[in-house]
Amino acid sequence: MLLEDLLVVLKVAEFRSITAAAAHLDMRTATASAALKRVEASLGVELFIRTTRSLRLSSAGERYIPEVEQALLKLDQARLKIKDDLDIVDGELRIALSSDLGRNLVTPWLDEFMDTYPQVSLRSHISDSVIDFYRDSVDMALRYGLPTDANLYGFKICNAPGLLCASPDYLVKHGTPEHPHHLPAYNGLFYQLHDITHDVWEFSDGETDYKIKMSGNRASNDGDLVRRWCVAGQGLAVKSALDMADDLLSGRVVNAMAGFKPRTTELWLIYPSRQLITPAARLLRDMMKKKCTGILKELIERGILDESVLN
Repeated sequence: MLLEDLLVVLKVAEFRSITAAAAHLDMRTATASAALKRVEASLGVELFIRTTRSLRLSSAGERYIPEVEQALLKLDQARLKIKDDLDIVDGELRIALSSDLGRNLVTPWLDEFMDTYPQVSLRSHISDSVIDFYRDSVDMALRYGLPTDANLYGFKICNAPGLLCASPDYLVKHGTPEHPHHLPAYNGLFYQLHDITHDVWEFSDGETDYKIKMSGNRASNDGDLVRRWCVAGQGLAVKSALDMADDLLSGRVVNAMAGFKPRTTELWLIYPSRQLITPAARLLRDMMKKKCTGILKELIERGILDESVLN
């Protein structure tokens, strides 16, 4: 009985569909169906009850599937332990990245990582939508914000302060805002997700918090496009200092209202299972922490951020 066939059986049990399991595993439906038939033939029992409209576990399947799950988990744990002991860095990294951060910062880091560890392969999923680890077939996600799902495992990479950004040309034409109450007179560039436009901006001067309802003529579900609009002088945008780091350091954009700070968030690398934290995943985590800390320190040295972001 092939290990690969057992993996197909587990996915069919999870999705209650041979077609969905095949799509998840990047194989043809006929291939998945043949794998299921081989396992059932080897056992001499049917694991699933099939009808024209549905597929469900048989009584034999209900007993067998949990045993297979435990056996494969133990095999995977043994494999990872051997790799840890031998310092083997290989395998496929299936990572989800946000649009702006993924394209402009992390992708070159991943290229560098793969040059260092040539036995590692990569599948990169770039989107600003909330990731579904099972639907989207990824093993880790680099995301802003503290994970709220207790079933996830995560490592904090760094603090990610927000900034009110604008191009120098835009500020020359329209003036520089000095207080959050001045902002409604300016054109906002907005991030939009699931038809919700993030046009209420929050700021603090350390003593008072402000919520400002903005108006603007551009919104997108792609954070990188919002960044590009900002660099092109189309308006003001609240963006992560990490996303805008290269533009800030080059002078293409500036922190338009340094005395008032948008809410700081955090950057996390999250996993749906502890078993997915492989040697390669841990090394990638360490590299990302080092890279992000270096960017924040450079922004501090240029006076764009203060040292509190490193705490």
